[in-house]
Amino acid sequence: MTYEVILYYKFLEFQDPAEFKDQHKKFCKDLGIKGRIYIGKEGINGTVGGTPDQVQAYKNALRDVEGLEDIDFKSEYSDFNPFPRLQCKVRDEIVSLHADTDIDTSDGGQYMEPHEWREMIESDQDYVMIDVRNDYETKIGHFKGALTPNLENFFEFSDWIEQLEVPEDKKVLMYCTGGIRCEKFSALMKYHGYEDVNQLHGGILRYKHEEEGKHFKGKCFVFDDRLVVPVNPEDLEPIARCEITGKPADSYINCANMECNKLFVCSEEGARKMDGCCSEECRKSEYKRPFDPDNAFKPFRKWYHYFDEEFKERELQNG
Repeated sequence: MTYEVILYYKFLEFQDPAEFKDQHKKFCKDLGIKGRIYIGKEGINGTVGGTPDQVQAYKNALRDVEGLEDIDFKSEYSDFNPFPRLQCKVRDEIVSLHADTDIDTSDGGQYMEPHEWREMIESDQDYVMIDVRNDYETKIGHFKGALTPNLENFFEFSDWIEQLEVPEDKKVLMYCTGGIRCEKFSALMKYHGYEDVNQLHGGILRYKHEEEGKHFKGKCFVFDDRLVVPVNPEDLEPIARCEITGKPADSYINCANMECNKLFVCSEEGARKMDGCCSEECRKSEYKRPFDPDNAFKPFRKWYHYFDEEFKERELQNG
């Protein structure tokens, strides 16, 4: 069976995010949609999956909401639904930048359409390109020549910009997976005085489909059970290395030691060698999950999956 996975966001004002969340969560459950949806006073941000019919019904329902008529969806397809369950929550920020000042996303960077982005890369214009993603994302894939900050969380960009040694009149290009992080960080850059700020409209995923991922190296990290997806069919060679064998690799697994659960780059050879663990110490741990080679490259979600159904149900109800 084929499943559709969509990524979307929209900045708009929700007067009562909690009420909208309750209604939206019930609708998703009734429809059978799974994924993650964050709702706040500043808007909505989600990535969900289901059958094509379920996803189409979901898209139609969102577009019926006042203010969401023109919401943009980035679609991918998978032979399984990469979301184990539905999470629909209210958050202060639908993407967390934790800036010290209020950021107006309507005053963010200029949209650069995928074909314009490719033309810019292929031109002789002078610019700096910034990858506005986490270090474990850029580790396995990024655009050639991009500046890839060594930051574990997006909110660290708020401090990182203070040390950015780029002239304020320099042409800045930035990109992320689907576009939402650029919306906030580009607005922060303009707040700090940068003049020519541009963001890839629709992010890597839209560029992948419209420009065949040209000039992108490696693969794109995604926050679901797929973990990585191909971008540029002409450049799929791994740019990272297995943390066990040192050989080229672009797959992530979670350490089988439940007390560790570290997400790390690992090849199939490395996973078998260490029973799915990131170190010899973890491999000897009494809290190590049974190693299943067929499922080693699926993300480990919750340690309670290894306990009885009554315990699981109680923990799920507690969030």
